[in-house]
Amino acid sequence: MGFDTRFTLGLIGWVAALAVALLGCVAAIATPGLAAARIIALCLVVAALAGLWQHVTRTNRTLARFVEGVRFGDTALRFESGGGASFGRLGAAINDALDRLRQAQDRSAGELRYLDALVDDLPVALLTVDEAGQVALANRAARRLFTAAHGRRTEDFAVYGATFARRLAAASAGEELLILNLDGRSQRVLVRSALLERLGRRTRAVSVQPIQGTLDAVEMAAQTDLVRVLTHEILNSLTPVTSLADTASDLLAEPDLPPDPRIADARSAVATLARRARGLGHFIEAYRAVAQTPEIRRQRFAAAPWADELARLFAAEFPEIPLARDVVPAGLALDADPDLLAQVLINLLRNAAQAVAGHPAPRLALRIAAERSGASIEVEDNGPGIPPALRQEVFLPFFTTRASGTGVGLNLARQIVVAHGGAIEVGDAPGGGARFRILL
Repeated sequence: MGFDTRFTLGLIGWVAALAVALLGCVAAIATPGLAAARIIALCLVVAALAGLWQHVTRTNRTLARFVEGVRFGDTALRFESGGGASFGRLGAAINDALDRLRQAQDRSAGELRYLDALVDDLPVALLTVDEAGQVALANRAARRLFTAAHGRRTEDFAVYGATFARRLAAASAGEELLILNLDGRSQRVLVRSALLERLGRRTRAVSVQPIQGTLDAVEMAAQTDLVRVLTHEILNSLTPVTSLADTASDLLAEPDLPPDPRIADARSAVATLARRARGLGHFIEAYRAVAQTPEIRRQRFAAAPWADELARLFAAEFPEIPLARDVVPAGLALDADPDLLAQVLINLLRNAAQAVAGHPAPRLALRIAAERSGASIEVEDNGPGIPPALRQEVFLPFFTTRASGTGVGLNLARQIVVAHGGAIEVGDAPGGGARFRILL
């Protein structure tokens, strides 16, 4: 890979020009009285030397600039082999190699952009913890989930749970089910951590997947299956009992039986048994509604008019109990099934009205507010409240604390809310009483 023809001809030309300039300079010096010619001849010699040096070192300068550009990662530059520089074939080979390198870099950059977008769009929150204990929210799901922490240290995440902060600070990998305080309520999450090597440094990747909604849905499905099986088996056993009781009641009602007081007692007992058996059958048939999964027909609707209609229905049934209504912001829209959600609120308002019955100054409130990840609906009363030990049981099928209660309303309310992908919980109202909160 020797010198190219253009460089060689240029070199010969500059050497010849230098030789001519030297001969002219010698002749001018040897001839007396040619002082001006001597100066011109010396200038020509200097110019020829400069031109020859420029021509010889051009390749070195071009190569030095090229190597400097490559050192800084500029693969868009070209190796300029023209203008008299040598190594033309070398320049062509280097330019071809640069083209291939640039194509490989473009592919790598495209793959990296794809992976970045894939990680950022993952539905599971992803965090990274470096060797210094600095935490970074690695994707959009993590940034949506962890908004209360205003620092990057592991201890800053204790606002979500002390156990979670310790898990972030731990140096080991593993999987754990934790309870975190997210969106103002306790939620079960699955936390997985793994150790990674990145550029010679160890990093831990921690994924956080909320599973409370899934657990709620599984629990509701198990309850409905249990109710379905129980009602089916009880009805199968109750049907012949009802039939035999009716038959016995008819037999004991025949007029030709001897007038025995014991027969009258038996007749009354069997008639009562038949009545209760039929009543229990109707009761179980009615409870089969608990075993039917509600069909959600979602639509967007304005929250304020919907709340006004609920308030009017409540006032018609309980005119003596004041109901405060608040929707923030005023133009808030809900994405839900308005009919099923209204049934949930009617049940909650009725329960609240019954809880404040007999209170000297009953107070109820219905609040609907926009949340960071959706909307919240609260029903609050100033009744006796619900003891902490019963706050999970009140949503179970057939559980009730009232003699006239059926234990179905709150369970159906939870089924409807869970079918919406939301959650319902009960706690203490700020002024005393109970507060049911629905998160959609």
